[in-house]
Amino acid sequence: MPSTKKSKELFKKAKNYMPGGVNSPVRAFASVGLSPPVIEQAKGARLLDVDGNEYVDYVCSWGPLILGHAHEQVLDALNRAAGRGTSYGAPCEQEIELAELICTAIASVDKVRLVNSGTEATMSAVRLARAYTGRERIVKFEGCYHGHADAFLIKAGSGMLTGGIPTSPGVPGSTAAQTLTARYNDLASVKKLFNSIGHEIAAVIVEPVAGNMGVVPPAGGFLEGLRQITRAHKSLLIFDEVITGFRLGYGGYQDSVSITPDLTTLGKIIGGGLPVGAYGGKEEIMDMVAPQGPVYQAGTLSGNPLAMAAGVATLRILRDTDCYRQLEKKSFFLVEQIENIIKRKGLGHSVNRVGSMFSIFFTGTGKRVCGYDDVKKCSTDIFSRFYARLLEEGIYFPPSQFETCFLSQAHDLEDMEKTTKAVGKACDGIM
Repeated sequence: MPSTKKSKELFKKAKNYMPGGVNSPVRAFASVGLSPPVIEQAKGARLLDVDGNEYVDYVCSWGPLILGHAHEQVLDALNRAAGRGTSYGAPCEQEIELAELICTAIASVDKVRLVNSGTEATMSAVRLARAYTGRERIVKFEGCYHGHADAFLIKAGSGMLTGGIPTSPGVPGSTAAQTLTARYNDLASVKKLFNSIGHEIAAVIVEPVAGNMGVVPPAGGFLEGLRQITRAHKSLLIFDEVITGFRLGYGGYQDSVSITPDLTTLGKIIGGGLPVGAYGGKEEIMDMVAPQGPVYQAGTLSGNPLAMAAGVATLRILRDTDCYRQLEKKSFFLVEQIENIIKRKGLGHSVNRVGSMFSIFFTGTGKRVCGYDDVKKCSTDIFSRFYARLLEEGIYFPPSQFETCFLSQAHDLEDMEKTTKAVGKACDGIM
């Protein structure tokens, strides 16, 4: 078993200065009952922790590192930008270039506003939707995460027509009451809300491929149904592509399913791994954003030259190479191998994959995971034991049954062979 002494000492120290010892909850590894490795450096598809342990990384900074860690062209662009200054608080040419790349790539986006995080993007998109429609309520889906703004930290109440219940202290009940919750992949739950109070609903916000309860793809007709319902009731449809945008295709997931949302939120990849987010959409809607319109939103570091340079370098590579075809081949191969191994071991499971995103669910039955109700039935205990063995074997998956694994262009055959061997050992360890 590899030594983790230094990581444990540092994590203990971190708890003295940061809540739970981390700056984002899942990093604490509490859901898998472990102490997290403290990472020292990364290159390609590999992480190295402070104890000298190396891991094949399937977190990829939670998705944005589609080219892998420390990609030379991205680093070169970043270093050149840093030499010219790290932040201006003023317009720069790079932000115009990144905005042009985004608007050219995603057909539904006429104009875009660059921000600093996915949370900022979704929060701002909802504010804009409310202003544009003159309505206050929004609809989100159980199991879909849109950042930690008050309006999104909501679960369903006793009935689908009631206001939400805050799932975090500090969220006012009055705010929660404006967020309605429906069931992902269940159009009937959405229709019920709109048939009752559709005239009060400003927008539906949805992850077109759910990635925050593990990977759950949209059922046939689900996204198309959302588009039809929102149009019929003059509400906006917001695609939260913070994870899927530029991860599942250069035009966003919306391009692959030929659906045009009114607003789209982005993040992750468009900054090449640096803190960034964006929201964009139809010109008539985006023109309501200050200073052109009355909807206020600002940010000192928005469009900063470092994130812009890394983002431009990343999107150019994605645009000009066959990265997506390569990733599809790698992902298909790896997930097929993993699924065959788990199946041979006789473990009830569901492996969901969309492009270079995948999740392993331990269902106990082998039933396919299609929604939040299915997700809640999965065994976190089995996953924790599975995860601990993977980590020992040098495989770094997200430390939760309900997160998403990501492949990058840097993953090679050696990485995948190491992974499949580790999965076999991990399965043996939980039987």
